Amino acid sequence: MSKKINPKDLPFKKGDVLEVEIDEMAFGGNGIVWVDIPDGKVPLFIENAIKGQTREVQITKIDRRHIEARDIRLIEKSGIELDIPYQPIPGAPYASMPYELQRSFKQNEVIELLRRIGKIEAEPLLDEYIASPSLWHYRNKMEYSFSVIRWDKEKNDTVDDFGLGFKKKGTWWIVESLQKDSGLLDEQLESKMHLIEEWCIKSGLPAWHPPQRHGFFRYLVARKSYLQDQILLNLVTTDDGIEQFDSSAWVSLLQSILGNRLAGVIHTINNDTGDRVDPLNGEHRLLFGSEKITESILGLQFEISMKSFFQTNPKSAERLYAKAIDYVKEVGQTGTILDLFCGTGTISQLLSKAGFSEVIGVDIEPKAIENAQENARRNAINNLTFFATDVGKFLLEQPQYQHQLHVLMMDPPRAGIAPKTLRKVMDLQANFIVYISCNPATFARDTETLEANGYALEKWSLIDQFPHTSHVEVLGRFKKRSE
Repeated sequence: MSKKINPKDLPFKKGDVLEVEIDEMAFGGNGIVWVDIPDGKVPLFIENAIKGQTREVQITKIDRRHIEARDIRLIEKSGIELDIPYQPIPGAPYASMPYELQRSFKQNEVIELLRRIGKIEAEPLLDEYIASPSLWHYRNKMEYSFSVIRWDKEKNDTVDDFGLGFKKKGTWWIVESLQKDSGLLDEQLESKMHLIEEWCIKSGLPAWHPPQRHGFFRYLVARKSYLQDQILLNLVTTDDGIEQFDSSAWVSLLQSILGNRLAGVIHTINNDTGDRVDPLNGEHRLLFGSEKITESILGLQFEISMKSFFQTNPKSAERLYAKAIDYVKEVGQTGTILDLFCGTGTISQLLSKAGFSEVIGVDIEPKAIENAQENARRNAINNLTFFATDVGKFLLEQPQYQHQLHVLMMDPPRAGIAPKTLRKVMDLQANFIVYISCNPATFARDTETLEANGYALEKWSLIDQFPHTSHVEVLGRFKKRSE
């Protein structure tokens, strides 16, 4: 544990700009600089920094036991970094870090989380680290932002003109134009993003001004089908100056870039002042092609619209789902199974195919359940029942499953499971719980609770769905201890 900080002992104060070298990397993507004080060292955290880098930062917070700083710029790369042919973007902060080091970093951090928070020695129970099948061009959705406030790398400052790309790290108003492929979505589209930006500038219509909340161009959203090798695009604008917008020329531009890979073009009017892509009250027009694309996961077909809930890395999701089904099959798949936090029902359908006579899927999002029902009909799977309700409420109102389940599946949101809901899950007294988590910290927290209430972690795996980021998914199987 770090020492308590007396601000008078520090060689800097809040607001100061420093040049620092990153000493370590912490879970969640923070770089650590250890700062000397009279009776020890305290950590200074910088988001998404790599060990060995030299960075210019500004002190933003001095707490009792740690310090935080805002990253300003990279001064010198780390000796471990590689040269990559892609444009660095905030969504892939570790793109220049060798993948084996990324893997080691993620695995070690989760083991430490399970030891520190979960109160177990998890390394001997580690089953497998499952890498993404593709390290590059693995995403099937990307949101690009427009802004009149653009970050100029050469000037290392903002300029007021027109930007189309990604928001600069740590800001919501500054956009860094995408001048070449980021390596995450699609090379053909992203390598020509500068042509899209040029066309928009020539239209004479302004980009969105985030602080003042006015302008025309707001977002460009892309969804990609790896099954069809096609891309669906949605341009989000206001209606301020809409009469000047040439929709036919816009479609022609996108056709010239993507050819027959262009699945469809949608135009969404969003006059909401909030920073969100989908308007609360807006208009959607199909300008070309189809509003949907089709993707496949483990033989199941899914129609995906711009608003559909779907895994961002479908090929890695296949490996995650296959491993989860293996964890179920190893202990037997008969009778009824609950799939809690089921989302669009992918796991529910796979569990049905695995041999359960009845599968019950529960999720609080009505739209997700609507998509789940549509997907099940499309794949001709009939022994499924879906409930659009809070999981805790469902378990309270459906006591018939208590002491009746051999195994249950759950895939909660990033915040994990509310303590009361987890208590209701444990009260079901299922023999096995298979738990998928997109947040290792909450998985570790819930592991401590499960272990303290009669469920032992038998085995666990890591699944990397987001290479070049700090994110990794955890899959664990818990067994109910005998009385």
